Amino acid sequence: MKKTCILIALSLILFSCKNEKTDTKNTDPNLIRGEFILIDDAAVIKGKDFIYGVVIDDITLDLAKKVAPLQREEYDMVPVVVKGIIKPNPEQGWEEIIEIKEIIGVSAPTSELPTKIKAPDTEESSSEDQNKGKEQ
Repeated sequence: MKKTCILIALSLILFSCKNEKTDTKNTDPNLIRGEFILIDDAAVIKGKDFIYGVVIDDITLDLAKKVAPLQREEYDMVPVVVKGIIKPNPEQGWEEIIEIKEIIGVSAPTSELPTKIKAPDTEESSSEDQNKGKEQ
């Protein structure tokens, strides 16, 4: 009986210690490379195979100030390297969010701007369509 109680107590202690070790891994900052954008009250870091929402705090606002001069347009994403803690998002939106702990670097975007296509005015296109219909 004593041996059984001791065995149960030891197994409980071992399982509780394992949980503590995994919790400390979640608080270690990860190095994250991706493209950053801050619009109004939402921030995002997008990488090749992930998209994280970003906790908006003083460090995020500081990153946004560093990124702003490098943006060619309002919605241009800028490459960044940061250290942060990835955690599940308790609110609606992204599955995981990142809390930025340190800004490692910010660089200028390397890709060309996307091609903009302007829609024709509705009045001009409708009158052209009518003229084509009359000719045929």
